[in-house]
Amino acid sequence: MDTLTVVGILIGFLTLALGGVLSSVEAAVVTISRARVENLVKEDKPGAERLLRLVTDKARHVNLLVLLRTISEVTGAVLAAAVLLRVMDSETWAIVATIAVVTIYSFVVIGVLSRTLGRKNPYTVSLLAAPVLLAVGTLLSPVSHLLVKAGNVLIPGKGFRDGPFATEIELREMVDIASERGIVESDERRMIQSVFDLASTTARTVMVPRTEMLWIEGDKNLHQALNLCIRSGHSRVPVIGEDVDDVIGVVYLKDIIVETSRTGGSVTDVQRAIQVQEVMRPAKFVPDSRLLDDLLQDMQSEQIHLSLLVDEYGGIAGLITIEDILEEIVGEIADEYDATEVSPVEDLGDGRFRVVARLSLEEVEELFNDPEMITELESRDEDEDTSLEDLDEDPVEILEDTPDIEFSDEQHEEVETVAGLGAFELGRVPLPGAEITTAGLHFLFEGGRDRRGRMKIRSAVVQRVDSVSDATPHSHQEK
Repeated sequence: MDTLTVVGILIGFLTLALGGVLSSVEAAVVTISRARVENLVKEDKPGAERLLRLVTDKARHVNLLVLLRTISEVTGAVLAAAVLLRVMDSETWAIVATIAVVTIYSFVVIGVLSRTLGRKNPYTVSLLAAPVLLAVGTLLSPVSHLLVKAGNVLIPGKGFRDGPFATEIELREMVDIASERGIVESDERRMIQSVFDLASTTARTVMVPRTEMLWIEGDKNLHQALNLCIRSGHSRVPVIGEDVDDVIGVVYLKDIIVETSRTGGSVTDVQRAIQVQEVMRPAKFVPDSRLLDDLLQDMQSEQIHLSLLVDEYGGIAGLITIEDILEEIVGEIADEYDATEVSPVEDLGDGRFRVVARLSLEEVEELFNDPEMITELESRDEDEDTSLEDLDEDPVEILEDTPDIEFSDEQHEEVETVAGLGAFELGRVPLPGAEITTAGLHFLFEGGRDRRGRMKIRSAVVQRVDSVSDATPHSHQEK
C-alpha cells in the first residue's frame, strides 16, 4: 500500500468523522430553545452569549451545518471509492464495497449515533461548537446564502422551521405522548389541547344564549338597575331600547355606584332620578361566528369584559364574557352546589316534582302524561328517600282522570328546556322565586348564587294547575 493510498484513507476517515460531528451539532442546535439560552446568559454560563448569537439566527447556521455535513460526506465517499479502486482488482466490486461502507457508516455513525448524542446533550454540544460555527459562518456566509436562495427558487415554501414542530398536529401528538409517559398531567394536557381548540371554536358554541340573557331597559333608573345587579349577581348588564335586538349599551355596577356617590342628596333619590342610559357604556358587537382566540385577543386589547353576539340576520344571538372563554381552557370549576350529582326529577309528593332547569319540555310532558316515565325518572337516582309508594293513589289512575299536558308549538320552537320556558314566558331571565303558569302547569323557579356570586336558576318545582291550591305552601323567596 503506497503513501497516496494511506493519505487517502486518513483523509476519508477524517472527513466522514467530521460529518458525524457536524450531524451531532446540527441535531443539538435544532433542539435548543432561545428562552433556555437566555436563561444561561443570565446565569453567566461560559459561552452562553456566543450561543445566543447563534440561536438568534438559527436558520442560517443550521443551513451552514447542512452544507458542511454534505461536503464532508461527499468528500469521504469519493475518497473511499478512490482508495478501494486502487486496492481492489475489480472495479465493480470496488464500487459495491464503497456503497456498502459509506451507507453503513452514514446510517450508524452519522444518522443514529451522532444525532442521538446531539439530542441527548443539546446545550453542552451547542456551547462547545458555537465559537467555531460562528467563525466558519462568517467566512462562508456568502456561499451559504447563495445556496439557500437557489434552494428556495427550486422548492418554494416556508423554508426552515425554527423548532422541533412543523405543525400544530405534531405538537398535539407530542403533548399526548408526554401525558402517556407521565411527564404532563392529564389536566395540563387538556388545558394545552383546549388552547389549540380556541382557534377552531366559535363564540356561538359557548355564549349565553339570548333566552338566558339578563337585561334592563334604558329608561329604567339606577335604583332599579342596582337592585337587578344585587339580585342576579351580575356586575354588567346589557341595556336595551325597544326590544332585546335593540341593545344600546352596557351598564356597569361600578358606574352606578360611582354616579351615586359623586352626587349630593339622598342616595335613593339620586338613583331614581338618573336613567340607566345616562351612565351606560357602548356595547361591543361581534358576529357569533367569531373564533374564540381572535375574540379573546380583541377583548383583552380593548379592555372589554362583555361582548354581544349578533347572528347572520343582525339579531342578538347572545352574549359572551372573558370568563366564558377562559373556562374553555381551564374547564368548569365545581362549586358547593355541584358537589353531588342532582337527580333530573325528584318526586316531592302531592303531585309536585322538582326538575332540573335543563330538563327538556318533552320530558316534562312525558313526566305528567306517561306513568312509566315517572318510574323511569325516579329510578335514575336510587339513593333518593322519596318514593311513589308514598302516594295514596296509583299514578296510572291519577293520570287517567287528568287531561294531557302539552306545550304549544310556539313554545317548542322557541325554547327547549324548563329554564328557557321561564325566560320565554316572563320575557326575561327568571330569578329564584319567579313563577309562571302555562300549559296546565305551575312552575316555581329555584336557584342560588354560583361561584361568581351570580344568581342562577338550577331547578323548578312543577305541578298541575288544579293542584296548586291543594299543595303544601312553599316560599317564593330567593333560595
